[in-house]
Amino acid sequence: MRFERADRENVVTTRIAFLSCFFPAFNEAENIALVLDEALRVLPAHAERFEIIVVDDGSSDATSGIVAARAESHPEIRLVSHQGNRGYGRALRTGLESSRGEAVFFTDADRQFRLTDIERLIDVFEPGMVAVGYRIKRHDPFHRLVVARVYHHVLRLAFGLRVHDVDCAFKLLGRDVLSKVMNDLESESAFISPELMIRAQKKGLRVVEVGIPHYARTAGRSKGATLGVIFRTVREIISMRRRMGALEADESKLISPPPT
Repeated sequence: MRFERADRENVVTTRIAFLSCFFPAFNEAENIALVLDEALRVLPAHAERFEIIVVDDGSSDATSGIVAARAESHPEIRLVSHQGNRGYGRALRTGLESSRGEAVFFTDADRQFRLTDIERLIDVFEPGMVAVGYRIKRHDPFHRLVVARVYHHVLRLAFGLRVHDVDCAFKLLGRDVLSKVMNDLESESAFISPELMIRAQKKGLRVVEVGIPHYARTAGRSKGATLGVIFRTVREIISMRRRMGALEADESKLISPPPT
C-alpha cells in the first residue's frame, strides 16, 4: 500500500462525472440545513452530476423532517433513514451501500469541516485511489484528543496502519476501490472508518493524505468518544485482530517450505 502526503502545488482542479456525497447524521437538526445548503452551493463546481445523501441514524429531533422538506425542491437530495439509532458505523455503511456515483465522498454533519475543502481531495484524486483528510489543528475537547491519540497508536500497533489521522471523517474513494473493500467490511461501530483503510492496506491500494482545516463544533452535541462507543470499538478491534492473526498464520503455513 502506498501512503503519500499530497503536494497541492500546480494542480488543476478536475470535475467528477458523478459524485456521491453523503452525511451520516444523528440529532443534527441545528446543523443539517446549513450542511445541505453548503453542499448544493459547492458540489456543482466539482461534479457534472451529483447526489447528496443524508443517512439519518434514528434521530429523535427534526433532522429527517428538515432533509425530507429540502429534498422536495432539490431532487439531488436523498434521505435514507434508520428506524432506530444503530450507531455511526452502521450509518457509514448504509451511506456507502446507498451511494451510486463513480466517486464517493463522506463527511460528518456536525460542520467541523467545510465542504469547500473537498477541492483539496479532488485535486489529487485518481481512479483506484483513496484520498483521505487529516485534521490540521484539530479542534475537539481535550478528552477526545487523548482518546484519539491512544486510538491512533493502538491501530498502528495492531494493524500497521500508517495514516496520519486514522478516523478523519473526510474521505473520497472511487467506485473501483469501494467494490474491492465493501464486501470485507464488518464493523458496525466507529471502527468502520479505520477498517476501510486497513482493508485497503491489505489489498495494496494507493492512499493519498491531504491536510484539511478542522473547526470547533458550534451547534448540536457531540456523540463520539462515549464509553459505549469506545467499548464497541475496542471489542471490534480485538475481534478483527484475532481473525487477521489466524488468517496470517494460515497463510504462513501455506508458504512455509516443507521440512527436510
